[in-house]
Amino acid sequence: MLDEAARRGASACEADVSEGFGQSVTVRRQEVETIEYTRDKGIGVTVYLGQRRGHASTSDFSADAVRATVEAALSIARFTAEDPCAGLPEPELLARDARDPDLCFPWTIPVAAAIDIARRSEQAAFDVSPRVTNSEGASVSAHQAHFISANSLGFMGGYATSRHYISCCAIAGEGDDMQRDDWYSGQRDPADLARPEAIGDYAARRALARLGARKLRTRQVPVLLEAPLAAGLIGSFTHAASGGALYRKSSFLLDALGKPVFPDFVRISERPFLAKGLASSPFDDDGVQTRDREVVVDGVLQGYFLSTYSARKLGMRTTGNAGGSHNLLVEPGPLDFAGLLKAMGTGLLVTELLGHGINYVNGDYSRGAAGYWVERGEIAYPVHEITVAGNLKDMFRGIVAIGNDVVVRGSKQVGSILIDRMTVAGS
Repeated sequence: MLDEAARRGASACEADVSEGFGQSVTVRRQEVETIEYTRDKGIGVTVYLGQRRGHASTSDFSADAVRATVEAALSIARFTAEDPCAGLPEPELLARDARDPDLCFPWTIPVAAAIDIARRSEQAAFDVSPRVTNSEGASVSAHQAHFISANSLGFMGGYATSRHYISCCAIAGEGDDMQRDDWYSGQRDPADLARPEAIGDYAARRALARLGARKLRTRQVPVLLEAPLAAGLIGSFTHAASGGALYRKSSFLLDALGKPVFPDFVRISERPFLAKGLASSPFDDDGVQTRDREVVVDGVLQGYFLSTYSARKLGMRTTGNAGGSHNLLVEPGPLDFAGLLKAMGTGLLVTELLGHGINYVNGDYSRGAAGYWVERGEIAYPVHEITVAGNLKDMFRGIVAIGNDVVVRGSKQVGSILIDRMTVAGS
């Protein structure tokens, strides 16, 4: 692709080739519901004519298709307006001789064995209580892939990855009082997956705990976001601090660099080389070398998440984040989950969020929620059909504590987060 683009007159070119395959099985009420096999492959090429850019892709690996794809990208570039920020990264920023990050742990599990694991997980859910009356199924998924990226500045790199899952979703109760909840384990290495019985058992207990849920009157109270939801809150921060949102001026964190965004005990680190990390990578989608860095220190924002293009739009330097963040670790505090409940005293524990009511321009936040009402540091009863609302700027600054009950959800590793006050809207 690079040679073909140069032969046809491109001033620069970047290309990638990827291939992946996997299988997943789903069991519901101990019967096999689905068996799926996937195999994906793709070629993408981006060419530049000066500062005009064109991109095209195909899943056909034949020589004729490669040539046609390059020509399609060039045709697009010829009719595209010049963009002074378009182009490849500066050569000195590219990853040279990047080491293999060792992220591939194949799981060549026979279908029959995967079905057995799914059945064991689901059966563990049913075994918890006769009040677990149904299931949305248990699934086992194994996937691996590899890719090569290259550009006309001499960069070439790639590696293999894997990602495997076990999940279970249980339904408890009958009639008008039925509740569902789920749990899953996802890892690069199948040896690190949680036991299937533990996943099913926990999913069932979560569903049972939600039976008898009530509504709440509208009020302002402290809110504790369970660790998986806290990862979503950190995701909102990364979105607002990303170059695309910033140069479009669609972020409430405009001009926040070097300023307090969180309380002074909050520290967020980026670790691209974390062993078996779900977001580890020696280089970003532009081929730029990644590096360990501190994103937030003592609550102060130290750096944005910038690709080559967004950095140029902002007059800044890329941070190696084309394609997203790499293993964001939020430093945990001393309190475990029970300790966070006691620190909150009376308030709302949120275990589920619904909808996407976030305005990143001004930070307004409003989402449907379910969870538990907490009194004197103890869970009193489950609640549902409520809304939690606030503003992300106030929510970030209002963080009271971060728990040591850390979970990994994609590129985020964080414990539960206690926020001093939010509006809870109910009946």
